[in-house]
Amino acid sequence: MASSNTSMSPVMALRDGRVVYALGLPGGRKIFPSAFQALVNLIDHGMTLQEAVEAPRFVTHSFPGSFEPHPYHPGRLDLERSLGEATGAALAALGHRVQWLPDLSIGTAGVCAISADLERGILYGGADPRRAARAMGW
Repeated sequence: MASSNTSMSPVMALRDGRVVYALGLPGGRKIFPSAFQALVNLIDHGMTLQEAVEAPRFVTHSFPGSFEPHPYHPGRLDLERSLGEATGAALAALGHRVQWLPDLSIGTAGVCAISADLERGILYGGADPRRAARAMGW
């Protein structure tokens, strides 16, 4: 009998003890860097939810993969092409083994996110075009 694995990982970001953003994403070892990048885009760069989930991403392979046979490629960094050649060159100069992914690659995790403005009664959502996803709320 074959076994199946899943690594869905819900993420909640809180401010002053209240949930500000909730994210859900599949992607094995790619979950944590993808969630982190989406949160940085939201919090530090002021992007909307949709902009944050569509922004270019990178993933590292410097730790064992989540699933059998747990591939491990120390120093390898995959970048979506829209991060730019200059970024790739700078990272390679630091010793990373840069490999390129197409834009909006399934080679990163698929981030979906929601937020609610409770005072105004508005729900916001963002769905990653890297996967079959949509944002819905009520």
